[in-house]
Amino acid sequence: MKNPLHYQLTECDCGPTTMMNAISFLFEREEIPPEIIRNIMLYCLDCYGEEGEPGKHGTSRMAMLFLSNWLCQFGKIGRLSVKTRYLSGKCVYLGKESYINDALHRGGVVVLRLLYEVEHYVLLTGEKDGLIYLFDPYYEEEPYKEPDIVMAWDHPFEYNRIVPMKYFNHEENTTYALGPEEEREAVLIFNKETELIPEKTIEYFI
Repeated sequence: MKNPLHYQLTECDCGPTTMMNAISFLFEREEIPPEIIRNIMLYCLDCYGEEGEPGKHGTSRMAMLFLSNWLCQFGKIGRLSVKTRYLSGKCVYLGKESYINDALHRGGVVVLRLLYEVEHYVLLTGEKDGLIYLFDPYYEEEPYKEPDIVMAWDHPFEYNRIVPMKYFNHEENTTYALGPEEEREAVLIFNKETELIPEKTIEYFI
């Protein structure tokens, strides 16, 4: 059985919440070892606030890289059928020949760091006709000032936002922009049992 995706509990825990949502999206509840949840919370929230408060500045890129590598090794030893790939810098973009779009078309998900006033993690779960389907763990009730960003409440197991792809590749601090190229980060995550092999999606790149 799958669980609905969930929202962060504080202003700071978008990183671990999004990573747990990725696992929840890809795997049945009965498949997920508690060790994964324990380690996600252990490795994330490693940044300190301005007054030295632990966790108040969220999750660092180094922590997300470490967690990505740990999950990949966890999959290699057969504890869960999970596979990851960490991306950073210029290769983090959306569009034709993007690793991110390819992952979404092959049944994977993407834990993506972007800008939502401040740096923020969301989970990309699908793409179709230039629209990105994502779950933003920051709970909002008011609609966006951008009329073409849709709040979707009727797909709690998959996504809660539908966002045109045009918003992501900007470097300036606008809604859901990826920000400066050198600061970009994404983690591609697959369930190896359900991942589509590249040959089945090659037409996307032609």
